[in-house]
Amino acid sequence: MAILDDLSGFEFEDLMEDVFRNLGYENVRQAKRTADEGRDIIMEEVIDETRRAIIVECKHTGTVGRPVVQKLHSAIATFDFDGPKRGIVVTTGRFTSPAQEYADRLQQNDDPYPIELLDGEDLREIADEIGLDLYNGRIEILCDETLRPYDPAANVDAPVQEAFRDIENIEAADLPEPHSRVTFRPVVEVTADTNAVFETSVGVIHRINDRTQFVVHAARGHPKVADDDVATLVAENFHATIDLDTEQFTEVFDDVEERRFGQTQTEYKEWAVERLQDYHTTTVTYTGDNNVTYNKTCEPNRSDISVQLIEPVYLPKVRHKTDLQEYIYPYEYYAAGPSRVTAEDGIHQCVHCDTTGGDETYTYCPNCGAIACSSHIKTERLEGEPICTGCAVTERFALKTKYFYDDQNLETFRQEYAEMPLHEKAMENKLLAGGSVVATLLLVVGLLVIGGII
Repeated sequence: MAILDDLSGFEFEDLMEDVFRNLGYENVRQAKRTADEGRDIIMEEVIDETRRAIIVECKHTGTVGRPVVQKLHSAIATFDFDGPKRGIVVTTGRFTSPAQEYADRLQQNDDPYPIELLDGEDLREIADEIGLDLYNGRIEILCDETLRPYDPAANVDAPVQEAFRDIENIEAADLPEPHSRVTFRPVVEVTADTNAVFETSVGVIHRINDRTQFVVHAARGHPKVADDDVATLVAENFHATIDLDTEQFTEVFDDVEERRFGQTQTEYKEWAVERLQDYHTTTVTYTGDNNVTYNKTCEPNRSDISVQLIEPVYLPKVRHKTDLQEYIYPYEYYAAGPSRVTAEDGIHQCVHCDTTGGDETYTYCPNCGAIACSSHIKTERLEGEPICTGCAVTERFALKTKYFYDDQNLETFRQEYAEMPLHEKAMENKLLAGGSVVATLLLVVGLLVIGGII
């Protein structure tokens, strides 16, 4: 048994040498590993009494692009062989659309050095043909379809601009361009039927007749049922998938990552059956023939559960990071064109406390770049603009704390305050001034009462 993902690149070449030898190719050998010049395996075939050389490039990777195919084409042309030549690129993963198109064009144009492409799915079919137990334990499910990572009718950073729209004191037009990363995460949508009948001497006490649909995050070795909102996002957009072409998306996002499916389709089915067994297991209370109350645990058998369909697709998870002076604001969501489900909102979150969510009012501090809740935003005394408590310079005037952008603004106000008349100084603490007026009036009234004047 060969677990392809556990092999090194050299071990994969050794394995493919055995595969091609079992397929009946002649003179199969590996090129020198010190300088293969794009030729990992060299072999020959005889067709209609004509001997032809075959140059094989082995790629133990998730995705193979056009440059690999072009490089092999050049290697075939320079290979010293007296007769026709062709090439094969074999990978445990898959080929991008440009790579496939390039190979197809060579065939259509009757190029003297045609190239055949064999992906992980082809390897399994070949293994079946030759009776080789070639078990691809990590990428058994191969998929080249994904939900749309962004709305083609809008900019890729449009969700960030929308998220900033209700932040006070900053306009979307003033935002810097965020750093954008998309990770294509594998998911599978499972459809299964459960039919079970539980009987005792008194008859049927419980019955299950249920069709279940759920979406599973297909993380390597750790499948996990998706939340309802993510499952809905996938289910509602399954009809609108597009080809997963990482080369195309690198023109839109700063970073692109493609995760691989972690298990075989059979393993996902086994996992789904176990989960549905747990989900449908329940304890039923019933009364027996002797009028005694019994509790019975009703757990469906594995044979009661039939997985009808497992559909793989990639679910884009987009992460934007917006730099605003001293702070970085992440915004992460699962995407399906214009639809999305937020996974992390670092924009609607006060940098100075645990306040989060859209019910609070958040304000941008232009002095340091902080986004803060109402409890941590003040008004800068000299300029009348918002400032957060984290960066403000403070000093008490008229027994009240005043907030300033920096020491220079504080010093400027000190000078203004020193030149203020007494009544203006008092107004720097309106509450105190108002209380003093009320206290004075009460004192006057009290004196008038005591004097018998009123």
